[in-house]
Order: sequence, then structure tokens, then C-alpha cells
Amino acid sequence: MSAAIRSLAEDWLAQDPDAETREELVRLLVADEAGDAEASAELEDRFGSRLAFGTAGLRGAIAAGSNRMNRVLVSQAAVGLAEHLLARGTGRPVVVIGYDGRKNSRIFAEDSAALMAGAGVDAVLLPRLLPTPVLAFAVRHLRADAGVMVTASHNPPQDNGYKVYLGGADDGSQIVPPVDGEIAERILDVARTRRVTDLPRGEYRTADESVVTAYIDATAGVGRQSTPLRVVYTAMHGVGWETAHRVLSAADFDEPLVVVEQIDPDPAFPTVAFPNPEEEGALDLAFATARTGRADLIVANDPDADRFAAAIPDASAPEGFRRLTGNEVGALLGWRAAERARAEG
Repeated sequence: MSAAIRSLAEDWLAQDPDAETREELVRLLVADEAGDAEASAELEDRFGSRLAFGTAGLRGAIAAGSNRMNRVLVSQAAVGLAEHLLARGTGRPVVVIGYDGRKNSRIFAEDSAALMAGAGVDAVLLPRLLPTPVLAFAVRHLRADAGVMVTASHNPPQDNGYKVYLGGADDGSQIVPPVDGEIAERILDVARTRRVTDLPRGEYRTADESVVTAYIDATAGVGRQSTPLRVVYTAMHGVGWETAHRVLSAADFDEPLVVVEQIDPDPAFPTVAFPNPEEEGALDLAFATARTGRADLIVANDPDADRFAAAIPDASAPEGFRRLTGNEVGALLGWRAAERARAEG
């Protein structure tokens, strides 16, 4: 391993607030000194580059290093985003921060809130782990300047990520060029010029339940049940069930059947190889539940509940149900929106 990489790793170690990643990095450095080629290669991979911040924010494996997701990288991202918003000069920005049930999601969110507050931002943390759509809604509902969702969506369990949404005229949408590049430059400036241990922390607010209730009411208002349906729902070991259940109840849908093995948040995603409901095999337990319950419809979310899959009975399909394609789901949603708009004049 080069002297430059070792210097980067040692500097990282000096500012890492997390005991787990510090211990992990110490083991690698000791192994490298002992001549372990695998440890040297691992350090080169972790510190030879940096996770790129783009329109999807950050996403990568949780571990020490600039090319991994960890508290140092998240801290730099939080302050970089805060300074980007402050540079716009439109008063004190408001940022809403949410998190899912993945490993370290909550601590990444709490670090972000405290560091943004320390940078001069009015930081608002959502009250508990919640779906990504609730965060996007909260940006609009609270008239925030931006939102952050700590999640790696449907990535494997070893990953986590950092999505950024913009408020105002962008209305809670994910960032697009050139804003992603501008934020990335701010993050790099923080990484080059300051240590995480020196970054000020401040007091942040925690949003109350009214934000979640407003989301439930708004979503349930999109469409009420008009025909009795036996629905099977799976959260794919993510955070979707509580919110989905409340939305369905508020919209007068019958109580859904649930895939019990997948209904509670579990960052290990133990029953699926890849927690994406559109992947082959991911809905096997849902198919079994639907066959037993003679369901009319299967509805599935990914772990942060921003991805939706559906399946319908089909006697010709091997499982007795056919998963709709993304185009089919999109066409149905578009048709429903058009019908609603026509009915409302």
C-alpha cells in the first residue's frame, strides 16, 4: 500500500466518531503493516477513491473509508448540503431528514440533523423510521428547502445511502444537474478543509405526528375502495407496513393479508436474496400467502417503500399469479389519474 493511502487512512481514523468502523480500520492497518496483501488491497480500494455524490445522492457498502458509507462521509455530506443551501442567501434554510430501517440509518440521520443545525440550518428530523414517500411529502408539507432520506432503497443489506430532495419550486423532487454537482463540490470542500471532529453540532427539531397524519390523509384521498378486494401486502422487511396499513384503512379498504415473515423492518432481509419486489423470487412468499388466502391482488414495496410491485391471479402462471410489469403498473396508474381528473372536471 502506498504511503499516501496509509496517510489518508490514518487521518480518517483520527476523525471517525464510530467505534465499529474505527476498530475495523485499525485491524486493516495492522494487517497491512504485517504484510497482508489482501488488507493492503482493501485499504487501496477504500481510500483510493471517493463515493460519488450524484442525482441519486450517495450509496455504498457500510464500512470505513472515503469509498464507503459511514459517519465521516455522511457528516461531510450533511455539512456540504447545508452550506450549499446557505449560499443561496434566501434566509435560514429548513431541511427535513428521514431514515429507514437499515443498519446505521438512524445514527446517520441524527448526525445529519445535528451537523446541519450546527451549520446554521433549521433541521427537522422525522419522528421515527418511515418510508421515503413520507419524507418527500414532508418537504412540501413543511415548506422545507430540502430533504434528506437515509436509505439504500432496494440495495443488498450491507449497503446504505443518502438521497437528497429539493423543496421550493422543485416541490420535493430528487435533485437533478447541475445541483448535484454544486452540492458535490461543497461536500468535497468540507472533506478537504475540515475534520469531522471539529464540525459544530446544534439543536434540531423532531417533527410531530401531524406530518405523518397529513401524508396518510392525502394519500388515502387519492382513491377509496369501491369493490371488495382481498389484498396481500409485503413490506419486504422494510418500513412500509405501518404507513400502508393506515392508508388502506383510511381509504376504507378491507384488512389486507400480510406476508408475516416480511412485515417488520429487518436490515438483514433474511428471506430474500435481493430486497427488490421486481426481482425474480422476491415475491415467492407473497405468492404462497396469496394462494392460501385466495387473494385478488398482491401489493409489494421495497425496503424504503418508494418502489411498488403488483401481481394478479393468472392460472397460466407457474405460481398462480403474474407480476405486472412496470409499464403495466404505470399505465394503470396513469389511467386512474386521468379518470379522476375527468370526474373532477
